[in-house]
Amino acid sequence: MDSVLDPWYSMEWFTPTVFKGFTWEQPLFLYGILGVPLLFLIRWVLRYYFNQKLPVALVKSDLKSSPLNLFRFLPEIILSLVLILILVALARPQRTNEKVEQWTEGIDIMIALDISQSMQIEDFKPNRLEAAKDVARDFIKGRKQDRIGLVVFSGDAFSLAPLTTDYDLLKNYLNDISFEMIESRGTAIGSAMAVVTNRMRESESKSKVCILISDGDNTAGNIDPITAAELAAAYNIKIYTIVVGKEGMVPYGKDFFGRPQMVENTVDETTMRKIAEIGTGEFFRVTDNEALKNVFKRIDQYEKAEIKENRFKDTSDFYFIYLKWAMILFLLWLLLKSSFLSNVLQD
Repeated sequence: MDSVLDPWYSMEWFTPTVFKGFTWEQPLFLYGILGVPLLFLIRWVLRYYFNQKLPVALVKSDLKSSPLNLFRFLPEIILSLVLILILVALARPQRTNEKVEQWTEGIDIMIALDISQSMQIEDFKPNRLEAAKDVARDFIKGRKQDRIGLVVFSGDAFSLAPLTTDYDLLKNYLNDISFEMIESRGTAIGSAMAVVTNRMRESESKSKVCILISDGDNTAGNIDPITAAELAAAYNIKIYTIVVGKEGMVPYGKDFFGRPQMVENTVDETTMRKIAEIGTGEFFRVTDNEALKNVFKRIDQYEKAEIKENRFKDTSDFYFIYLKWAMILFLLWLLLKSSFLSNVLQD
């Protein structure tokens, strides 16, 4: 039976399990229990040295020991219990039932990924596209309660996955991304932003985020990237832009003899910087796998879902139980003081 339901006079209130289940409002009073034996020791020493002594002559045969003599310690034991119970009551034993209601306001996130031919360049391992897919998988794995969608683009753009919390489905979509998904060549950044905006414009989430990953400037599509970014900003979509790739000679495919083939690569950051500025986000330039992972980690820290909670505490006091016991034992002690157990010469 739960001791909360036990009557106050039940011995269950004195079991170690019950005491461990309490929280103590004033726990310092419990340390006073250690001083109770010391108090009685001091009392005994004072009595021994200062109480009045009367010489009485007895023959040895009159001195008899009996177990009943131990009863003379009973008043002292009861008084010490009274003091201990008062200290326990002053420590305010309590039980708190805490109920927590928690909910998360998720974030809507669209990842727009460039799958143009230049994403095959191998300055990232194994190439730019596969490196971006790897960090996107890790990013999705770390999210909770957020809806995430995917947009792919090269010479054109389309929505690969709508906003969803089915993260396993998203990972399958990421695995299926390839360079052959879009036939038209080029990099249509403006079209990608337009698709992102179309997917997120009806979202009721308080926080809407786009992560745009590309390795070059806008070279295709019939929508200006800056205009598309301004439209996205009008729908309160925050835009993070990530430019991947090194400048200069970079490995791209293999020659007839299987050796890495080097090509000249240039990167124009201007458009991507402007898009991030319009979208009140941040621009990143990364040149290797580790730097790309760190950028996604930073974005993951920036865009945390807001967790709200309500806590309800129901606190019950149980000091009165030990106070009642103290009062009863104190009355018993007063009664014993008027009995044969009392030493009138000492008291």
